[in-house]
Amino acid sequence: MRRVARLREGERVWLFDLDNTLHNASASAFRGINERMGAYMTRELGLEAGEAHRLRQLYWQRYGATLLGLVRHHGVNAGHFLQDTHVLPGLEQQLQTHAHDVAALQRLRGPRLVLTNAPLAYAERVLGALGLRGLFDGVIAIEQMAMFGQLRPKPDTRMLQALVARLGVPAHRCVLVEDTLAHQKAAHSLGMRTVWMQRWLRAAHTPPEPKNWRRRPPYVYARIRSLQQLRSVL
Repeated sequence: MRRVARLREGERVWLFDLDNTLHNASASAFRGINERMGAYMTRELGLEAGEAHRLRQLYWQRYGATLLGLVRHHGVNAGHFLQDTHVLPGLEQQLQTHAHDVAALQRLRGPRLVLTNAPLAYAERVLGALGLRGLFDGVIAIEQMAMFGQLRPKPDTRMLQALVARLGVPAHRCVLVEDTLAHQKAAHSLGMRTVWMQRWLRAAHTPPEPKNWRRRPPYVYARIRSLQQLRSVL
């Protein structure tokens, strides 16, 4: 990832999460990923299915990614885990985008990057199937979030701080569009603008997000249900 060229007046660096932000992952990819994670943990760690499910949820809530808990507590190889759990036959046929989403992204002023805790091959596959890859200047996936030999995905503030430094722009000129509040809280602590995408979360009731969708935490600048709203909130 290169430094961003000098921003013009009114431009920002747009950082977009992928799953449940740019597409409805709850209705497509997540079921397969969760099933493969459970199968991986029962097979590689010798766990019962119920225990595998409990640990998967626990590590996701505690560390922001199930993988971090598996690496830290079970010595799992990160590359092997990511490759195995994201083999998703037929994924492309389940993905959808809309013309108004494409138009909304095209209208944004400034560089656009995808910032995802998913592996790069999966992110590129999803963006390609959605027809969105050409709208982004780059993809920052979990493999590129390593610091001092350890993965530090969102919501790690050290990784986000290093990212801002690599971009070469002030944090307040960056906007993080996300469905996960913990990631926004970390970004806000560094001075970034944060936008909470609720479009697909409301139907999925994805934990640990709150049931009160009208609530706007102090670290969230705006709530949206469509990418078209980005023009009016910033």
